Amino acid sequence: MKLTPSVLLTAAALASALTLPSCNDAKTAATAETSTPASTAMSGTAATTAAEDSASKAGTAAPDPSTIPAGSIADAATITARPQVPILCYHQIRDWRAKDSKGAKDYIVPVDAFKKQIQMLADSGYHTILPDQLYAYLTTGAKLPSKPIMLTFDDTDLDQFTVAKPELDKHNFKAVYFIMTVSLGRPRYMSKAQVKQLSDEGNVIGSHTWDHHNVKKYQGEDWVTQIEKPTKTLEEITGKDIKYFAYPFGLWNPEAIPELKKRGMVAAFVLAEKRDQQDPLFTIRRIIASGYWSARTLHNSIVQSF
Repeated sequence: MKLTPSVLLTAAALASALTLPSCNDAKTAATAETSTPASTAMSGTAATTAAEDSASKAGTAAPDPSTIPAGSIADAATITARPQVPILCYHQIRDWRAKDSKGAKDYIVPVDAFKKQIQMLADSGYHTILPDQLYAYLTTGAKLPSKPIMLTFDDTDLDQFTVAKPELDKHNFKAVYFIMTVSLGRPRYMSKAQVKQLSDEGNVIGSHTWDHHNVKKYQGEDWVTQIEKPTKTLEEITGKDIKYFAYPFGLWNPEAIPELKKRGMVAAFVLAEKRDQQDPLFTIRRIIASGYWSARTLHNSIVQSF
């Protein structure tokens, strides 16, 4: 579907929001709020059985991508033609501070606003899915739960564990956490033990490089420093294969895709820009969940952006 008008966020705005570098250069598909009650605007999807809904909220198990026969995987045109699943990208979940810039506030969702956004998703019948489910759907047409959505968190911020996770747990929602390994254990960032707990509880851990350098600038050993070593670190922490990647700043180039494939990635996530027609699995779209958005505005943006 067509994207709504968006605003290109600057690196300077994001730098003022975060201690370490974070995702920027994203398009925030901000949408005007309507007077229609959220409960009315979000209705109309047929209900699934209680058992199916319960299972899907928990993140129904899907086949490991490595077990899907190559002959069963759809071509790029078929994958691109499938309806996109809404994917939200969050960064910091905390109240705004006086020093936060106007641009930085797009990446900082106040606690009460975040709670209302997650409650809206639950009340509206959304079911969180995880990357293996998305991969199976895109490559084979596997069934998804009603109103699927994926929640992702970038950059390892501690408030994702201390504030966001308890809200998701209330609704049995699962999420994907893209970890920047340089930040592990630093003040205001998650520890290795917290990352392992997220994984053990059924969330998915993905790679977000070592220290958030722009993939488009990688040369030589950068692939080892930014991808291979962080992947090994996360696999040691979780005891699981790391198969999914989020580009820093949402920026990518065609040269990056074979390098990611060589290093075990099966899919990668950008931000609000267009998908690559040749490799749609390595340019899966997300939108930033802006700190300025009410629950209704978030809902409108989901509907109009995917």
